[in-house]
Amino acid sequence: MKAVVFTLGCKVNEAESSAIEAGLEEMGVETSKMLSFADIYILNTCAVTAEAERKSRQLVARVKKFNANAKIFVCGCASEKDKKPFEEKGVTFVCGARRKQEVLDAVAESLFLNGVEMPYPKNTRTRAFIKIQDGCNNFCSYCIIPYLRGRERSRSIEDILYEVEFCACPEIVLNGINISSFGGGLERLINALRGVDKRIRLGSLECSAITGNLLSELKNLKDFAPQFHLSLQSGSDAVLKAMNRRYTRSQYLEKCEMIYSAFPDSAITTDIIAGFATETEKDFEESLSIIKEAGLARVHAFAYSPREGTAAYRLKDLPQKVKSERLHRLLAAAEEARIAYADKFLNTERTIIAEDKNQGYTDNYIRVYSDSELIEGNKYKVKLLKHFKDGVTGTV
Repeated sequence: MKAVVFTLGCKVNEAESSAIEAGLEEMGVETSKMLSFADIYILNTCAVTAEAERKSRQLVARVKKFNANAKIFVCGCASEKDKKPFEEKGVTFVCGARRKQEVLDAVAESLFLNGVEMPYPKNTRTRAFIKIQDGCNNFCSYCIIPYLRGRERSRSIEDILYEVEFCACPEIVLNGINISSFGGGLERLINALRGVDKRIRLGSLECSAITGNLLSELKNLKDFAPQFHLSLQSGSDAVLKAMNRRYTRSQYLEKCEMIYSAFPDSAITTDIIAGFATETEKDFEESLSIIKEAGLARVHAFAYSPREGTAAYRLKDLPQKVKSERLHRLLAAAEEARIAYADKFLNTERTIIAEDKNQGYTDNYIRVYSDSELIEGNKYKVKLLKHFKDGVTGTV
């Protein structure tokens, strides 16, 4: 019996899919992440944009091409937002984003197997995604996720440490929908992880999370990966206010300076939306200029997508042509920033963890393509040589 667990969307979805995989394997089911022939498919969907939602719905037809008689189980944010499009496609089972244990229960019932409680996620040889919280209370005007994931709730530090203790991989990533709001303070969790002998990387952070206390605790970790994904969305104060983001451009830049002071080699990465409903050309140019001003290492750029049910949905959307043109310029600026950041580290040595036999990431999130064969999951000291594809070449 083979199952494919296919995931769209964020790292939290990936962590939850890995837990579903682990549960299926406990029930004696062979699993894979790759779309191919299988007896059952678990589709973990996304609704962060209209395009993600469309792709989520299309998944059902895609997997039926591999096996028209397969049993199909759907979960995630797209099915939390609207079950009907999936139910109309004749799938076996549909649930949302908040009760993914139901997926394992439904599979067990459908296949007459003994059910299991949702286990910890499967680890890769490279890293483990440790989900420390779920939900969001921020209600940014453009974002549907708080309505789908619910209010913020955090795991206990004891439970997180227990999971970390049994991770066999060399890197852990602390993630969640809004880890900045971790119950009791993110600093307390970092302090509790002080003795962990693994590379520790953080998921996406809000400006409010960057404090002197947090940076001091991160300095005390044995092996901290100095990459800060500091959420931005726009470089314009007017747009940030319309988005209900609780910081200004100058405050964002101040947080970047704090990070660089504590960790000079830091990669600060971010998300920027092109073409928000209220965005003028001047607003957009402020988003372009902050990329260089903040010294950003990578930018995840995407066009604004109105989400029904959000406060911004009532605003008049910009023409698609304008959004597409701005996205094109934003992507070009993002690529320039990536190259400029990597430039600073050419002809220096960094440690990578091998993703496969050919490549790995440095602690500060530069992809390195090795000139010699690597062993997945092993650490290597490499010299960074020259730009190549979306990273640099390196020699062990």
